[in-house]
Amino acid sequence: MPINDELVPVLKKLRLSGVLQTLDLRTSEAVGQDLSHSEFLLRICTDEVQRREAKQLDVRLRRANFESTKPLDEFQWAFNPQIPKAKIIDLATCHFVQRRENGILIGPTGVGKSFLAQAIGERACRAGYSVCYVSAHKMLSNLRAARADQSYDRKILRFTSPDLLVVDDLGLRPLEADEPIDLYEIIRQRYERGAMIVTSNRALQEWYPLFLDDLIASAAMDRLLHHAHVVVMEGHSFRNPPGERKAS
Repeated sequence: MPINDELVPVLKKLRLSGVLQTLDLRTSEAVGQDLSHSEFLLRICTDEVQRREAKQLDVRLRRANFESTKPLDEFQWAFNPQIPKAKIIDLATCHFVQRRENGILIGPTGVGKSFLAQAIGERACRAGYSVCYVSAHKMLSNLRAARADQSYDRKILRFTSPDLLVVDDLGLRPLEADEPIDLYEIIRQRYERGAMIVTSNRALQEWYPLFLDDLIASAAMDRLLHHAHVVVMEGHSFRNPPGERKAS
């Protein structure tokens, strides 16, 4: 069914040009089903709402900069039955994001910490939250470079402003120079203002020496662990299952 030429500029002026994508279909549907004007309008508006929500979700996912966007239901729980599934599912509800709390995933290499951290982040995006995913090394390297080019204040906003910051592989290498201060500053600025997920191969007691100063370590860890949900993950590596290790 042809669209009135006068309607197009009006929709564009109202920033509703997306309606044109389904208008002919909905118009034919309205005639064929003898829909009332209000029902026709409802379906057109619902289409536009869904388009906008999908577009906003796509923007949030791109800005999150995930390495992987695999959903939580693709995680192989049976591979490591000792992983506390209930705790992970509780984090995946994203209530901790709403409460501006922290999730800490600790465990050896390959048990799925990064997968789960990003899967929870993906669910946060779908719940309407802004998310930033970054490795600890990249985050601190970016801030070190920002000190050199005088863009520190702008760069640190990348890590302090999102509703949820996901920091992967903290402690994979020793911190150096101003990195302990930068990490403390991010934790301090986000404390009770935004949620965090932090993954690490190191046990919590090994995090304190990373800050290279007892006072900074105490201040940072006190804030990080307050309102924190600590999940200890144990088991085999997905990348190197026991059977393959024996065969090699």
